[in-house]
Amino acid sequence: MRICEGPAWYCARTKPKHEHIAAGGLVKQLGLEVFHPRLRLERATRRGAVRVTEPLFPCYIFVRAPDQACFDDIRYMNGISSLVHFGYRVATVPDAVIDDLKQCFEGQEPLCVEDPLYAGAEVTVAEGALLGSRGVVFRVLPAKQRVQILLDFLGQTTVTEVDRKSLIVENRCLADLMPALAIVPRACAGLVR
Repeated sequence: MRICEGPAWYCARTKPKHEHIAAGGLVKQLGLEVFHPRLRLERATRRGAVRVTEPLFPCYIFVRAPDQACFDDIRYMNGISSLVHFGYRVATVPDAVIDDLKQCFEGQEPLCVEDPLYAGAEVTVAEGALLGSRGVVFRVLPAKQRVQILLDFLGQTTVTEVDRKSLIVENRCLADLMPALAIVPRACAGLVR
């Protein structure tokens, strides 16, 4: 943490589910630069699978302030709860950290996160009567939060339905673990074939 005289990035804590309101207010009313990384993913609901956009850091956004004189304006903005601080000092976020995060997100667009469970994925059952069994995903049933997998059981291939939380995806690569690594920046897209 450093004391900053010039422009710096700060982390603002927002009220629950108010990240977008706080970010919009800081930009429109105070003219400050805001970084609010979001993910677009699929969630299972009673109605079936639904595409949702969620913040990467729930209840937090990053704001670039010209100096400490505008802290009160930031704190009292609609949707803001406080600025992250240690004791009486408001913590700054290094520019390099924000730059690294921004490389994962194109502008203010949400990063699409794909479900690691898909037809053909190799899995291991991690709990229940089939503990330790290895299989291949046959079909994902998002509304039920269940997955049909093909298992070799007593020398025959059998379709079995299990809770998706009981599975471990085995064929994960580094790009699955860090979605940002799977994205080729537009500037480099012409170089990669």
